[in-house]
Amino acid sequence: MIMQANAQKKEETEAQVLRRRAGRWLKQKREERSLSQRQLADLVGVEYYTFISQLETGRGRIPAERYVDWANALGIAPRDFVYVLMRFYDPITFALLFPEEDDSLLERIG
Repeated sequence: MIMQANAQKKEETEAQVLRRRAGRWLKQKREERSLSQRQLADLVGVEYYTFISQLETGRGRIPAERYVDWANALGIAPRDFVYVLMRFYDPITFALLFPEEDDSLLERIG
């Protein structure tokens, strides 16, 4: 039982690290477009701009049904946007779908 709890805690820590990386990437993309958090919130239809801040610090995830809105607001092709987010949000599925993938697309987008 203790080993299982430790394994879950470790997974949570890895997930948190990945979320923070996703947040930094989102912030970088927002700043490249010269958008404030409030402007981005308006573009993606988020009522409270503080949600953008939470995402950028790794305390949340973009809902999948909003990926296209976010991609458009940040000037990224939706497929490329999801590709990058999947690396951060769901690395196990990403590795299964793209086992041979290198970092070339991530470097080009990121």
